[in-house]
Amino acid sequence: MTLLLTADDGAIQDALAGAVELAREAAVADTDTEQVGGHVGVEREDAVSVSHLFEATLPGYRGWRWSVTVATAGREEPVTVSEVVLRPGPDALVAPRWVPWERRVRAGDLGVGDIFPTEEDDLRLVPAYLDSDDPEVEEVVTEIGLGRKRVLSRYGRQEAASRWRASEFGPRSDMARSAPDVCGTCGFYLSLAGSLSAAFGVCGNEIAPADGHVVHVEYGCGAHSEVRVDSASSVPVAELVYDDSLLDSAPLTEAPSASAGR
Repeated sequence: MTLLLTADDGAIQDALAGAVELAREAAVADTDTEQVGGHVGVEREDAVSVSHLFEATLPGYRGWRWSVTVATAGREEPVTVSEVVLRPGPDALVAPRWVPWERRVRAGDLGVGDIFPTEEDDLRLVPAYLDSDDPEVEEVVTEIGLGRKRVLSRYGRQEAASRWRASEFGPRSDMARSAPDVCGTCGFYLSLAGSLSAAFGVCGNEIAPADGHVVHVEYGCGAHSEVRVDSASSVPVAELVYDDSLLDSAPLTEAPSASAGR
């Protein structure tokens, strides 16, 4: 093969590129004449093979191409057909890239009765305690709150924190930006325990839009516990007020002129 690559002066590639009719006949033999369109190009596979591309006129395959690979064993050898396949072109409508089902599930997809098991090596979870083969030990462990076999790992907590912060109950939401104060100063704010306690809690106000949801400490809404309605008059009032109804009025008398006293 090395001798063939170094000795080729272009004759082999010219012979392969010129085998258009041979490639077309192979495509027609694989399907029929009406489904093979015009020749649209040549793709070099290696030193002894190329693929000829023809437009596919099959219904429902707009933008697809027939790809016919031809090859030769040497300069003096005939060009033969290796394979005929149907391939998508650059403008072809193709199915999206396949994604495993466990990675396609999104928030809100899980319905009543659905089961979604977690992987054994899930990065979000770490072992919580060592399993025991003693039923009494297991019972005691459960009573003191250590009955879970796995808990959130540091990675899992950080992932949850990022997701909650970017949610509609985070500090950058429209509601938070227009709120009079933040949840961290609200009496209805129930702080989480553990490492997330400094940044997250649960809203306990039934009137609030976030009732029962995890909220960021800098989230806020109009139902803040310390919000007070301003009862002062919106019209400016003078500090000194006279009640005209309690004043006695008297007619104004003319002052004596200066000449009257002379």
